[in-house]
Amino acid sequence: MNMNDLEHDTPSKERIRWSVETRLEFIEFRLFWEGRINRSDLVRHFGISVPQASTDLARYQELAPGNLVYDRNAKAYFATNTFTPQIFEPSGERYLAQLRLLSAGLTQQAESWLGHIPDYATVQQPSLRQVTIGIVKAIVDAVRMHRSVQIKYQSASAIEPNWRWISPHGLAFDGTRWHARAWCHRHNDFRDFVLTRMLEISESRPSGIDPQEDIEWHREVTLLLAPNPKLDKARRRTVEIDYGMTNGRLEFCTRLSLSQYLEWQLALDVDPDQVDPKRHSLVLLNREEINFERLQARSQAASKGKQNSMPSDFQLS
Repeated sequence: MNMNDLEHDTPSKERIRWSVETRLEFIEFRLFWEGRINRSDLVRHFGISVPQASTDLARYQELAPGNLVYDRNAKAYFATNTFTPQIFEPSGERYLAQLRLLSAGLTQQAESWLGHIPDYATVQQPSLRQVTIGIVKAIVDAVRMHRSVQIKYQSASAIEPNWRWISPHGLAFDGTRWHARAWCHRHNDFRDFVLTRMLEISESRPSGIDPQEDIEWHREVTLLLAPNPKLDKARRRTVEIDYGMTNGRLEFCTRLSLSQYLEWQLALDVDPDQVDPKRHSLVLLNREEINFERLQARSQAASKGKQNSMPSDFQLS
């Protein structure tokens, strides 16, 4: 039985409110990961009354009668041996992501769905300068309202920051930093602007730039990855398992504008003959194809009059 069945089985045939659906998913989440739940869990997390918590548990029991059993001594519901998720698809990545958010201080335990938290640790990287909330809001507003903004920007090629106009149309995360994907009115091309390098934003005006012209943003490419052939058989097999490869290969799809970041992160841009294969576990098998896609996309952009000059590598300011 699923949520749609439950909706049509109710006498009023009214759809269960989103808030109720969320609480039912929370019940199932706790039963799956912790094997138990009681009314106080719902009361504390959602701030609802005890009677409402009882109603939610009863509703879930109607939805999935074979999933839980009440223990009067423990005053809690326990997952049965035949427990089968009915509402959400359990995800190990989702569970571990909550631990990462807790570790980074981006959420509190009371806000997460985790009850008992196992002892855990994460590798902490040097903290980058935090993005100013005003900068983020101004960029998000510009994207939503299709406007250009004037930013004071510290580029990697200049000693001092300078003012320039950009027309942002999206946001991108490279694994470390957030960027605004935007048309640069100084260089006449689409490129990435690191949010933490935006020091000030002053004026804004309507944008006449069509985001669909950003070919590298809208085009996707598939990177064909494989274990470094210089690794011994055991280590190659380990890499295959780590990345879930099939027949020693992994096809990874990404936006063309983000592909260079991925190559950097996985050290795919490094000559495998120049480094220890243990530190360079992956190789890119279709490099020529990816490079051709980049050149073709930039050539198409230039032919439309959207680029007056073309940097030798991808456009990151």
